[in-house]
Amino acid sequence: MVSTASRRARGFTLTELLTTLAVVAVLAAVAAPSLTTMIANMRSRSVSSDLYAALSRTRSEAIKRNAEVTLAPVTAQAWQHGWSIRDPGNAARKLDDHPAVPGATVTGPASVIYLPNGRVKNGAVPAFGIALAGNDTPRCIRVDLSGRPNQTNTTCAP
Repeated sequence: MVSTASRRARGFTLTELLTTLAVVAVLAAVAAPSLTTMIANMRSRSVSSDLYAALSRTRSEAIKRNAEVTLAPVTAQAWQHGWSIRDPGNAARKLDDHPAVPGATVTGPASVIYLPNGRVKNGAVPAFGIALAGNDTPRCIRVDLSGRPNQTNTTCAP
């Protein structure tokens, strides 16, 4: 037969359970703002990496195809609505297509056209500013004179 003393020692009391839940709630409340900022920073980094990859691919396709290749936003002057790389041989076909980025503000030129030598057309140096709601660190992608994109954690000041 089991004694009464060993039966009482098996579980938690209601007071212990409520105390544990209160501590967990306080820790969650302290961690939530940091988690929100971290998620916004990661989304910003993801958007800038996607745009960086699109610029690199556009440049690569221009060199590979020995033709001008264009990276342009889906909606004029609104890069946050998505962007695409157009096939120079077939205007109706897209080589790559990126969806819209909700909650983001992406500023940049009307389009970026790479020449067959990998440089940007007209000697322009395009820059893209990326900002997301809840993110305190803006990001900038700037294309240098050779046509290679670079990322920084700053605003795109001239």
